[in-house]
Amino acid sequence: MAVLFRTLLPILSLVLLSQASTASAQDREVPYWASIRASEMNMRVGPSADYKVKWVYRRAGLPVKVLRVHEGWRFIQDPDGATGWVVARLLSPDRAGIIVGEGLAAVRGSASDEGELRWRLEPGVVGELGDCDDDWCQMDVDGRRGWVREDRIWGTDAN
Repeated sequence: MAVLFRTLLPILSLVLLSQASTASAQDREVPYWASIRASEMNMRVGPSADYKVKWVYRRAGLPVKVLRVHEGWRFIQDPDGATGWVVARLLSPDRAGIIVGEGLAAVRGSASDEGELRWRLEPGVVGELGDCDDDWCQMDVDGRRGWVREDRIWGTDAN
């Protein structure tokens, strides 16, 4: 019995710790930024699977702004301004950004208009969002990193 207890105690501790961290991650102050974790996610008109589906997302990594929290549901806004309820477990705390505006957005080697031009991104391109500083944000698009003017990215605190 003692051997069984010593074997199960670490496993039980890990389970309880993971539950606690998940709960605390869901208790974040709103609004906050997140991204879509699932390859498919329903946006509903209310916080329950009983409500009608308003929209279906099929783009993992897309940034969203969480505006309200209700139990296991999040009221979000997407880059197009649509709002609705989604299941919390289908969101990731990882930050992402989407290129917005007209024309191509320059990706620079440093946070400056004088920085080396690395490439250009079309509106709608999604990438992992890094630090933002002095109106510039680091972005990683499929392993290619650089700096983009913050006003060309939806998913930053400037939005």
